[in-house]
Amino acid sequence: MANANDVLISQQNRVMSIAWNRPEKKNALTQQMYADAAAALRQADADAAVRVVFLTGRADCFTAGNDLADFLHHPATGADSPVVQFLMAIAQCRKPIVAAVNGAAVGVGTTMLLHCDLVVAAASARFSLPFAKLGLCPEGASSYLLPQLAGYQRAAELLLLGDAFDAQTARECGLVNRIAGADDYQTLGRELAERLALLPPDSVRTTKALLKRGQQGVLTDTLQAEFDQFGRMLQGPEAKEAMQAFMERRPADFSQF
Repeated sequence: MANANDVLISQQNRVMSIAWNRPEKKNALTQQMYADAAAALRQADADAAVRVVFLTGRADCFTAGNDLADFLHHPATGADSPVVQFLMAIAQCRKPIVAAVNGAAVGVGTTMLLHCDLVVAAASARFSLPFAKLGLCPEGASSYLLPQLAGYQRAAELLLLGDAFDAQTARECGLVNRIAGADDYQTLGRELAERLALLPPDSVRTTKALLKRGQQGVLTDTLQAEFDQFGRMLQGPEAKEAMQAFMERRPADFSQF
């Protein structure tokens, strides 16, 4: 269960900051954290005083992805689930989003970056998309957006094998704009956000809308198709075996499927 400090939301210099702040759990995301972040994104989109969203983590981790215990108790099986609402909010946000990433960015910690406009990563950042390993499928429209950025073969390698990859590989795939030191990545990310906030706001929003214009229909369709399959697979035996094995710290056994 999230508490009021698990997502830190603040506003300064026309930039709304949304920071994952659950370091004792490697910023693993609960349903309440998704709900809080989705509400903040919608607020930022509607508030003329906010021109840019800055998304980051606290301590040495961006996010370890879903809190598995919370996720199993509150599976994301409907359109009104907090994780679905968060992914829809970040995909539909009209304001530019700048992300600053350090440490682990697991699963949704990586797919949410596909909807950001600028991403700064610390050199120590590690990304992974372990959906297939967990008996699941891609989410966040990553099955469409990642091949668009990285090419089919690279995207297939990352999504099928699910191996972790470093900041340099993320940059080569088009997922990251800039790499900085662990002491500098948030400062650089914040500087980029504040630079955007000083630009003509209608020009920035219109430019973002035009950049994403070709994605609109297929993005919505892909998000929905992934939600449908993810919800089905989450209830299936492969996902249950994978998550049980993870919690029991043993190799998963898929030989019976």
